[in-house]
Amino acid sequence: MNSRNISDDLFLTHAVRVAPADTPFWYTSGKLGPFYINTHFLVKDEAEAVRMLSVIEESIKEDKITAPKKIFDEFMKLYQTSETFKNVTDKLIEAARKYDFDYISGGERRDFFFSMLPAHILGKRHITIYKDCTAVVTSSEFTNAKIADKATLQGKKVLHIADLITEASSYERAWIPVIRGLGAEITDTVAVIDRHQNGKAVLKGLGVEMETLAGINKELFDQGLANGSIDQAQYDLVMKFLDDPDEYMKSFIASHPTFIDDQIALGGKAKERAELAVSKGFV
Repeated sequence: MNSRNISDDLFLTHAVRVAPADTPFWYTSGKLGPFYINTHFLVKDEAEAVRMLSVIEESIKEDKITAPKKIFDEFMKLYQTSETFKNVTDKLIEAARKYDFDYISGGERRDFFFSMLPAHILGKRHITIYKDCTAVVTSSEFTNAKIADKATLQGKKVLHIADLITEASSYERAWIPVIRGLGAEITDTVAVIDRHQNGKAVLKGLGVEMETLAGINKELFDQGLANGSIDQAQYDLVMKFLDDPDEYMKSFIASHPTFIDDQIALGGKAKERAELAVSKGFV
């Protein structure tokens, strides 16, 4: 197994990025937080991750049947050249080996970064699930592509591999219903990161157990502090946030009374998020 530390790679590629003390990140919820997670940056860096998202989008737009092979070919090149991508892939493969399954599935878009190579290397067929809840089945070589149907998948066991589990909403809304709707079984999933936001409990309620390589928890940021990826001030803010996210935001706004007005004056996304925070009563 690859000996590289996944926590170090998360900071190295900025897959986990901690903000300077006075400039927290806006989250889509309209709340503030001191760190941001882009698990797919593990492919190499932000630029390569953005390029691959474009490859995925364009391939799907062109033809959903041929898309998996085009996407897989690009990821294979990266597996052969990027140490961080090879590391996370090898660790997912090691985790997957513990389970009994016939297929590996991944959901559009970011799951594809982490589901395709394990399917290929483990010699398992892959189910490429799209946002519209259609799916394409391929061989482990990503050939012989066809629309997924019950005749193919009835009674088969599927392991879903994902990038990040937050509240497991994508699993609940799409991935699990699609898999079970095709007559297949899913009882386990492996992901790169657990955000520790009730995803495990949600999945358990759906009859699915989860395993992750890392979690957004104290241990991860202990490692970031130890390897110099973050400083003590950033670490202290993260600990405060992990202890009570709402109190973190309340305290930050109280000590930066012009922050909301300044963000609104900036326009664009900053303005949108600040106004959302106000409308939701967060500030």
